[in-house]
Amino acid sequence: MGDMTATSARRVLLAAPRGYCAGVDRAVIAVEKALEQYGAPIYVRKEIVHNKYVVQTLEKKGAIFVDETEEVPEGSIVIFSAHGVAPVVHEEAAERKLATIDATCPLVTKVHKEAVRFAKEDYDILLIGHEGHEEVIGTSGEAPEHITLVDGPGDVENVRVRDESKVVWLSQTTLSVDEAMETVDALKERFPKLISPPSDDICYATQNRQIAIKQVAAESDLVIVVGSKNSSNSVRLVEVALGAGAKAGHLVDYASEIDEAWLEGVTTVGVTSGASVPDVLVEGVLEWLAERGFGDVEVVQSMQESLTFSLPKELRRDLRAEAAAAADRPESPAAVGRQEGAQR
Repeated sequence: MGDMTATSARRVLLAAPRGYCAGVDRAVIAVEKALEQYGAPIYVRKEIVHNKYVVQTLEKKGAIFVDETEEVPEGSIVIFSAHGVAPVVHEEAAERKLATIDATCPLVTKVHKEAVRFAKEDYDILLIGHEGHEEVIGTSGEAPEHITLVDGPGDVENVRVRDESKVVWLSQTTLSVDEAMETVDALKERFPKLISPPSDDICYATQNRQIAIKQVAAESDLVIVVGSKNSSNSVRLVEVALGAGAKAGHLVDYASEIDEAWLEGVTTVGVTSGASVPDVLVEGVLEWLAERGFGDVEVVQSMQESLTFSLPKELRRDLRAEAAAAADRPESPAAVGRQEGAQR
């Protein structure tokens, strides 16, 4: 990790891991591949990921973002965002004869499946998350009659259940780990028989980025988190940094949003980015800081990430079919090779 105690004039501590997680990478590539495979326009329900730059970049390539399924012309292709959708959205798409590509993050899908399973077993499900967040709406839609939203520790006293011996908690994947566990502890005080999901619902990338910024924050006069204001995990990173000892913390989409006044009296700046942020935006912040004397950048590596997810099955199927068809064309290398082999 380097010598975190040594001080130098105007340095940057760059947290790692940061930026794109496997689910975001998969969702963004899915839109790009769909545009290549089928041509523009490709419709996307909601923002594919919560990042202004990513959405604008994909719009320039031919993606059209809509809020509701009914805005997609009948018979068109629609991609569901990484945050997941409720079953009713799939039904709406089928009614409009839409070809769907589901880019829901597999870790969100796991929570959906847990909700369905516990609902079938007639549990009351306490979903820890933020009201109105797309992921919460999608998960709640899997079993609305069984799910109660718990929006933080202060909401626990309002919770009512049918049978205190059959209660389970699930969580929005992008919460602060500390925040979620504070809510879980409060719920367990009220419901001692509360059971936990079979595996931790907080996304690995959310946890890793929070661990990384905690290491950086204690040494930082200022922490800059690159991310959009509607990105839950990015907002949480600022909160985690301040809780871990950073003297100040701010969320920005672009380097141009940094206020030079933030640098007054600052010698160490911590930098990280949310899980839906491409690294080009972080590079822009580092360049901005370097121009103001913060050219000494130290990477603070808390762990390595290697997880990847395959593309949505609908897209993989069509890409395979196209590859197979291309291989059978007379002019293709594979077909030429087969012909030569047959002649020999």
